[in-house]
Amino acid sequence: MERSCGILMPISALPSPYGIGTLGQEAYDFVDFLAASQHFWWQLLPVGPTSYGDSPYQSFSAYAGNPYFVDLVTLKNDGLVTQDELNSVDWGSDPTRVDYKTIYDNRFVLLEKALQRGWAQDEKAVLAFAKENAGWLEDYVLFMALKRRFGMVAWTEWPDEDIRLHRPAAVERYRRELAEDIRLFTYIQYLFYQQWDRLRTYAHSKGVGIIGDMPIYVAMDSADVWAEPGSFQLDERNVPIEVSGCPPDSFSADGQLWGNPLYNWDVMKRDGYGWWIRRIAGAARLYDVLRIDHFRGLESYWAVPYGAKTAKDGRWVKGPGMDLMRVLISWFPNIRFIAEDLGFLTPEVHQLLKDSGLPGMKVLEFAFDSREPSNYLPHTYDSNCVCYAGTHDNPPILLWKEEADAADIDMAVRYLGLNEQEGFHWGILRGGMSSVADLFVAQMQDYLGLGAGARMNVPGVLGGNWQWRMKKGQLDEALAEKLAGMARIYGRSERAWQA
Repeated sequence: MERSCGILMPISALPSPYGIGTLGQEAYDFVDFLAASQHFWWQLLPVGPTSYGDSPYQSFSAYAGNPYFVDLVTLKNDGLVTQDELNSVDWGSDPTRVDYKTIYDNRFVLLEKALQRGWAQDEKAVLAFAKENAGWLEDYVLFMALKRRFGMVAWTEWPDEDIRLHRPAAVERYRRELAEDIRLFTYIQYLFYQQWDRLRTYAHSKGVGIIGDMPIYVAMDSADVWAEPGSFQLDERNVPIEVSGCPPDSFSADGQLWGNPLYNWDVMKRDGYGWWIRRIAGAARLYDVLRIDHFRGLESYWAVPYGAKTAKDGRWVKGPGMDLMRVLISWFPNIRFIAEDLGFLTPEVHQLLKDSGLPGMKVLEFAFDSREPSNYLPHTYDSNCVCYAGTHDNPPILLWKEEADAADIDMAVRYLGLNEQEGFHWGILRGGMSSVADLFVAQMQDYLGLGAGARMNVPGVLGGNWQWRMKKGQLDEALAEKLAGMARIYGRSERAWQA
């Protein structure tokens, strides 16, 4: 990867008048800001449809786009919804927060109106889209229609055992019975991908590339697990045997119990990792670079008995390692990968990263532990890495300054020569920009100098996450020029995409 820089900014956090960021004009404006800032990489969080808890890392599908991101203004301009219909909804009073309940209650009502008005004119294009994406779309739209039928409960709780176990006769019967809802969810995906393709083409025309984030695991309550249970460690009733998590550490005495189903790696290997090839192909349809979340889980993963209350009773189990990575790298020579190699790292994980050749991650907020030397300090880097000021799981820099140990902050001040005139957060950003890492990425909140109230996620905490939004007008020409100046000074102004 060329020496460059980018900004981590979720779609959901873009401004919009309708409660959540979308693929509309504000997304195009953000691309323009990136280009003007000479920060030519836009890193996103996963863009799939979210479920309980609103986490983009727990999606109903590894392929589908989030219906919330379909831009309503674009639909209005296309004659699919009216301004009066948009105005009839109270989208929330706080432009800095996403009110997910309001979005859930009202978004699909408007999308159904769009279907009613748009199907006749779009039917041919929608059917062509459905045929092209049948490998994942058919199961996803049926899955969502079934969730509607059964009150949106998880598929593991569906009262009809035949469809819960994905038996062919039941699948065909429900395809007929739920044809209308299937058509709705198909049309929503058509709209999402239509808007996505236009935005991505525009980004490329401005030299901006898109970095996507791929959770290593998929959600239990997803079309992916329901439709292909044999690819996961489930029993004959499709109940998990063990689930995902991570072991106890200095941050959590009980570890973290994520609860995702684990992969049946033996089954996946027998067909040449076809499931993963299809998944990466789906991601390549969206992104230019793909960040593999929890990369260490490919070397060994923490398996927790299903039903356990905490992750303490888990065990390490060997993963596919280079056997899988060789397949993915050879199948996808035109997509670049980033390894999220954070967490409990062993010599075996370091070796896997080295053998794969992928750039790993360095997080500046982890660098200044005054108790022990850190390999996140910039002088320890080689160029084949991505330096982050912080990730979506970290506090913005100014909040980190308030929450971290005073000794750690003092270490950062001494190491980077931080001072009030420059500003604490700008000094941290300078430290990452000036590092030898090929790519430097910071959260938009850090460039805006935000602190408390602007954190995107607190790991292990349910509720209150994924809500932060940027206010309209916070991006201006002066900020763009300041960022562009930093990119030029530190040799990071290379365009990510040559049109």
